[in-house]
Amino acid sequence: MSTSTRSGYHHGDLRAAALGSAMRMLEADEPFSLRAVARDVGVSAPALYRHFADRDALESALAGEGLRDLLADLTVGRPLPETPADLAEFAVAYVEFALRRPALFRVMFSKPCDEENDQRVEAAARIHQLLETAMRLVFPGADAAALAEAGWAFAHGMASLYLDGKLRADSPEAV
Repeated sequence: MSTSTRSGYHHGDLRAAALGSAMRMLEADEPFSLRAVARDVGVSAPALYRHFADRDALESALAGEGLRDLLADLTVGRPLPETPADLAEFAVAYVEFALRRPALFRVMFSKPCDEENDQRVEAAARIHQLLETAMRLVFPGADAAALAEAGWAFAHGMASLYLDGKLRADSPEAV
């Protein structure tokens, strides 16, 4: 809960605080709404509506954050793939992200990309570009865009199967 008081309260970065609160609620499997988030960060609900038109807009912003986090998992400290085995490691990183942050993963992919959310659109485009680049490096001369879609579908399908309990992931090695 927030330690701030509403009386005369001014938040330095309300949007970031709201996203942090919503992310905590989401990942703790707590129901969240704009009112609950506003209460948690110590502002009135109308103040939060200045940043998010509705719950869908808040979820879209969370999805954008998740896509940026996924991109970091795929790139930070990891060279671009050069072999099919390297591509497999990309898929494993994707599945591990889903298993580590299942609620966020579901929010990221449960609805079509919100074209009004520029940050989310950019993050999704960067992931797609990364996958195309990886496919181009590993399979020169092949249709990198088609391979990127197929690779993404494979990794996403695996992640979904693990999340839905259709496949077991008792350890990182199992993934």
